[in-house]
Amino acid sequence: MHHDITQILTDLINGTLPLGQVHFPTSTIPNPRTSPCLVLIVDTACEALFFSSGDAPLQPALSLNINFGKQQLTLQLQRDNSLLQQLQVARRGPRVGAFLLQTLSELQMQPDDQETARLVVLSLLSHCRDLLGSDIHTASRSRALFEAIRHYIEEQHASALTRESVAQAFYISPNYLSHLFQNTGNVGFNEYLTQTRLEHARQLLKGYDLKIKDIAAICGFMDSNYFCRLFRKHTERSPSEYRRQYHSQLTAKK
Repeated sequence: MHHDITQILTDLINGTLPLGQVHFPTSTIPNPRTSPCLVLIVDTACEALFFSSGDAPLQPALSLNINFGKQQLTLQLQRDNSLLQQLQVARRGPRVGAFLLQTLSELQMQPDDQETARLVVLSLLSHCRDLLGSDIHTASRSRALFEAIRHYIEEQHASALTRESVAQAFYISPNYLSHLFQNTGNVGFNEYLTQTRLEHARQLLKGYDLKIKDIAAICGFMDSNYFCRLFRKHTERSPSEYRRQYHSQLTAKK
């Protein structure tokens, strides 16, 4: 048995080290302030223990403890409660890990469905190995996260988005979200959200004969008067004036 975190993950994923029972302790009371944790008892037939807690239980054997913090993944290899190796990596990019953790949490209600539990645990371990094996620089990871959030805002701009709700969707802090937009996008989060919504409004004004209040609602502005004030501030025209001017220019070109 290799006493190396990456090798243990690889052996489990490839089936060289079989994954046996997946346990869901019923005595653990979920605490929303703590992080999900996966403990692997590394033996000839490895067993897994999944629970929502910040502290892994003491294990009198070789164990791999994986703590899924909101922004950081921490893996600790221990024997008889002595730390042998520790690795940490930022949780960035697609929300694969978050979805798998949610699935495991729901499986606590059906602990007898071991086949599904094992598949989810193995998928989660594969995700962890991918994060550890990534040689992408921090700047590139920040850019990838920024682009993912931009795409999310583009798709969800009509929703009641806030700095807090978007940060929660990507398991990062609101302050880090602001930092990401300022440093990577050179723009504030609220300013970017407003620009995105106004751009969609301009396209609707050009292409559709919709009421101004309907366009405001479609683009995520709950108050049409506020939308009109904001539109004028950014374009020096009201939405109606913008529409008339655009169609007048089209007519003049014919």
